[in-house]
Amino acid sequence: MRLIALDSSGLVASVAVVEDDLLIAEYTIQYKKTHSQTLLPMLDEIKKMIDLDFEQIDAIAVAAGPGSFTGLRIGSATAKGLAFAMEKPIVGVPTLDGLAYNLYGTDKIVCPIMDARRSQVYTGIYEFVKENSRYALHIIREQCAVAFDEIAQTLNELGKEVIFLGDGVPVFTDRMKEVMKVPYTFAPAHMNRQRAGSIGVLGSIYYKQGKIQKAEEHAPEYLRLSQAERERKEQEAGL
Repeated sequence: MRLIALDSSGLVASVAVVEDDLLIAEYTIQYKKTHSQTLLPMLDEIKKMIDLDFEQIDAIAVAAGPGSFTGLRIGSATAKGLAFAMEKPIVGVPTLDGLAYNLYGTDKIVCPIMDARRSQVYTGIYEFVKENSRYALHIIREQCAVAFDEIAQTLNELGKEVIFLGDGVPVFTDRMKEVMKVPYTFAPAHMNRQRAGSIGVLGSIYYKQGKIQKAEEHAPEYLRLSQAERERKEQEAGL
């Protein structure tokens, strides 16, 4: 089984090709360019480097949200365009699931946090559970948009050491010192941001579980309203 994987849910743009238990190619960049400028050229470069035949692709895995509204739309549109053109299904992988999977096999609690602005984070709580010869990602708390203090309280109640990762870490580091009661550490640089490789591996697992969509069915999962939508609702409420 071979998948193309995309992640443009945050500042990182990442494209990968996963085949069974092999990460064939991964192109990840975090720089001052928009994802609309980077995703397709990155995929084209991978295609040339590994002589990729789109006819051999089984599905398109994409980080489905939450995250940057613009980034998610670009990733979704790219995935849908590829899926339509190739007549292949889409596997929407929750963004926080993909981030957590960067730390595959750890015995610590994994808590990815993305800065959601307005003093909130996109987050979830995960652990890895041994099943036969592999580890399975176990979701303790599904991805959500909450104040950091709320997720910190849940982590404290679990009473286990935590590894944080994601672009919310530098934003909330000082607050962690004040509210975290359990030991915690931070993931290193090569694991602490979105990676299409993780989206691809999880996408392969979800594909086998039948968690697929037709291109026309796929839509990003924002978890909350955009700023424009919030402002419109506030204006309507004030009328």
